[in-house]
Amino acid sequence: MIATSALMLGGVASAQKIVFEEYDLDNGMHVILHQDNSAPVVVTSVMYHVGSKDENPNKTGFAHFFEHLLFEGTKNIKRGEWMKIVSSNGGVNNANTSEDRTYYYEVFPSNSLELGLWMESERLRHPVIGQIGVDTQKGVIKEEKRSRYDNQPYGYVIEVVKENMFVNHPYRWSVIGSMEHLESAKLEDFQMFNQKFYVPNNAVLVVAGDFKTAVTKEWIQKYFGTIKKGTDIKRPIYKEEPITQTIKANYEDPNIQIPMVLVSYRTPSMKTREARVLDFISSYLSDGKSSKLYKKIVDDKKKALQIGAFSYSQEDYGMYIVYGLPMEGNTAEDLLKEIDEEIVKIQSELISEKDFQKLQNQFENQYVNSNSSVEGIAENLAKYYMLFGDVNLINTDCEIYHSITREEIKEVAKKYLNPNQRLLLDYVPSTQAQN
Repeated sequence: MIATSALMLGGVASAQKIVFEEYDLDNGMHVILHQDNSAPVVVTSVMYHVGSKDENPNKTGFAHFFEHLLFEGTKNIKRGEWMKIVSSNGGVNNANTSEDRTYYYEVFPSNSLELGLWMESERLRHPVIGQIGVDTQKGVIKEEKRSRYDNQPYGYVIEVVKENMFVNHPYRWSVIGSMEHLESAKLEDFQMFNQKFYVPNNAVLVVAGDFKTAVTKEWIQKYFGTIKKGTDIKRPIYKEEPITQTIKANYEDPNIQIPMVLVSYRTPSMKTREARVLDFISSYLSDGKSSKLYKKIVDDKKKALQIGAFSYSQEDYGMYIVYGLPMEGNTAEDLLKEIDEEIVKIQSELISEKDFQKLQNQFENQYVNSNSSVEGIAENLAKYYMLFGDVNLINTDCEIYHSITREEIKEVAKKYLNPNQRLLLDYVPSTQAQN
């Protein structure tokens, strides 16, 4: 099918529509093509519907591990050659993993499109899941954990929040997972994970940029169309009971000297309208130095070194997190009181028309910026298909934000942002580190 849509905000076209074509291969792989011949550059990317939430609770970290492992080489790409092939052909590549999906991409000069398609098909068709690669990447992951978590100030904030916010759902563990689980895993465990999740019917291929449609479709069929379909994946549905009383937790971090106070509320799936309203609330409270929390607590009252809030969006559930670092002479309780006062204001009165228009402008700018490069468009196309089930949201999602009302902001705040529905985390310096 061919899908197009014009984005109209307030009666004025705010951004050029993203034109795309999508279809399925016989093996179940979804394909999305976005042609842009304005520059001789092309992106080949594949998103797999596998993230940390798809792992065995006793074997965590596998999805992120594969983000690294699948650069080790394939049957036809020798170990250590992947990056060399990409760079020697003028390209760049990378990958990233979340709770919900894993994403791989290459950006090449457009005359190397066939090479990019072949390489991604090799990753899917002929990966080498061997002991040497597994042992090598275990070392890489350990070093990543040391630098990003163990030795990073406030490095465990999200992990501690998640393990307290979720009881049943696999969101309760971190994307990087457990080093003990990875260390004890056998080669067969990694091979089975690959066989289950790295199949064409669990993936979407996006080609975006400068290409000729007819020959591109031929190459896609040649390299991907003959890959065998995998067994359909049946995903359990995990339900969390509502939080009805404040969860209190404490964590000691040896890498910090200033305590952090943090509150986190569980929120609905990022696919919902309410999640988008919460994005508005987050931006209103903390986006930039003119936001309500920053201006009041940091600038005016000088009670905090830093204050912030953000929506942690996920496929099944999300989190809305507010945090602050108190200035000397102020306590976590002082900041919490100020934060709660601002939330109560949103719950009890409509935000001003001026602030509301500012929000609309901010989100319109974010939308335009996210689609300002062919790389951004490629990832958005994959994301909207894989996690939202509607590719054309790349053109219409901003319309949903634009249709949100001030009354909805008030009602959603009243529904989700109450003291008895949250985690209260004291993230403090380690007493051992101070002795």
